[in-house]
Amino acid sequence: MGRQPGTRVSIVDVAREAGVSVGTASNVLNKPERVAKNTRRRVEQVIERLGYVPSGPARALRSGQIRTVGAVLLDIRNPFYTQVTRGIEDRLEEDEFMLFVGSSDGKMERETRYLNVLESRGVAGMILSPAGDQSKLLRDIAGRGVPIVLLEASYPDVPASSVLVDNVAGGELAARHLAEIGCEHLLMFNGPNSIPQCHDRAAGALRGWVGAGRSEATFSQVLLTSMDIAGGDDTAAPLFDDLPAKTGLFAVNDLVAIGVQRALRKRGGYNPAAFPLVGYDDIDLTSVLAVPMTTIRQPTYDIGRRAAELLLHRHAHDPIERVTLVPELVVRESTTLNANADRPKNPV
Repeated sequence: MGRQPGTRVSIVDVAREAGVSVGTASNVLNKPERVAKNTRRRVEQVIERLGYVPSGPARALRSGQIRTVGAVLLDIRNPFYTQVTRGIEDRLEEDEFMLFVGSSDGKMERETRYLNVLESRGVAGMILSPAGDQSKLLRDIAGRGVPIVLLEASYPDVPASSVLVDNVAGGELAARHLAEIGCEHLLMFNGPNSIPQCHDRAAGALRGWVGAGRSEATFSQVLLTSMDIAGGDDTAAPLFDDLPAKTGLFAVNDLVAIGVQRALRKRGGYNPAAFPLVGYDDIDLTSVLAVPMTTIRQPTYDIGRRAAELLLHRHAHDPIERVTLVPELVVRESTTLNANADRPKNPV
């Protein structure tokens, strides 16, 4: 009798398809040195073709007793994701679920390993902020009955709910603000285009800049070495002497913006009149800096809470839900001084 469509592939299915005993199929996974090379290769090919994922707590999964959710986030060092995680955790706790969190550091290979491990451990569901296009892997995981919720990403061919922040609108707010205070050039410190947030914030910034009457030719981007304070510092430091007058700066997140400020201070001082700067996220640090930072505020805690809510109420055949939240501009001292002032050679 064949396996029912939509059911989870078992080690018995693998053994039957490969023409070996269940013990041999299990040894290929756990003690491969005990299996002849040709047999091992045949079983591995069946595992790949059937999409089998070993599940340690399979009995608990079948009885509905799995109480762990996995989340893979871009960078848990970033305070933005700390608040998102807290929102996820608080909501899960209300239904007595525990949270396992991993950081991809923006690397798809690392992210893929986490996703595979989470599925093999039999988590009740996954929450993911993708480092790139994971649509094939996510289709496979969802097809095996694991509920998925995406953060700030959505794939049309993946049956996963999502919580989105309108990053295009956020980028547009930042660029329009810099244009309105008199900037005539815009430089964006951005991460890889493969990360949805980076792509959308840049697209919004360009739209807002052009919409404010500026030429597309006066908008430029520089790719960061990393999307953190060190990346902002390292990437910004060599640029300032060559920037045209009245250049506004836009960082893809607040940590990068703090790094840009640090690069300016090491150069002799940070004068917002010379380099108006907008960050993104509104982490707690931005309001207590020596020069408090203008930024685009995201509802971080709500992002996590809504994601957990969607996951807890999602079942295999439920319709996909997409929740879109709205960012807002928070104006502080990093852009409130006169951006039309001439830039000194070494701003102080």
